[in-house]
Amino acid sequence: MFHLYDFLLYCFITAYTPGANNLLSMSNAARLGFRRSVRFNLGILAGFTVIMTLCTVFSAALYTLLPRVKLVMQVLGGAYMLYLAWKVWKSAADLKAEGGREARFLSGMLLQFANPKIYIYAITAMSLYILPVYQSPWALAGFTALLALIGASGSFVWALFGAAFCHFFARHTKAVSLVMALLLVYCAVSLFL
Repeated sequence: MFHLYDFLLYCFITAYTPGANNLLSMSNAARLGFRRSVRFNLGILAGFTVIMTLCTVFSAALYTLLPRVKLVMQVLGGAYMLYLAWKVWKSAADLKAEGGREARFLSGMLLQFANPKIYIYAITAMSLYILPVYQSPWALAGFTALLALIGASGSFVWALFGAAFCHFFARHTKAVSLVMALLLVYCAVSLFL
């Protein structure tokens, strides 16, 4: 039996909690404005869709390999998140500057391939909620699209939050950058807890 409530609860909690996508989306929107950050967020959606598709197709194989793959993903993902934390902290001066470099589609898309949260999200959703009940290619394609849309929606919401509070962020640049950088460090450390 498919547990829709549990499935949706898992998806939305995973999509809307702080992570690399959400924090960078908020940072870009605060720095550039929502409209100029949309391209980055569309890249996140595209990357999310590719990752969801790959995880759907290879879920069974990845699930058996997860203990071996998980450590590599944790180390690479943790290192990448620490790098992002350093970039966010370093960009504190950019928040005070008007505008900045455009957030690129490709940056948002490529971020997904180094984001272990997405792999865990996809594998967990597929192996615990979907594959035990549905095997039809059409059902799996529908769930793949749904997982990608829910997952990427979190970054759009965080971008709206960043754009709405950009004046506050501009007045408190160092504190905001410090908090975002520390949240990314927390995300990196929590991969190993």
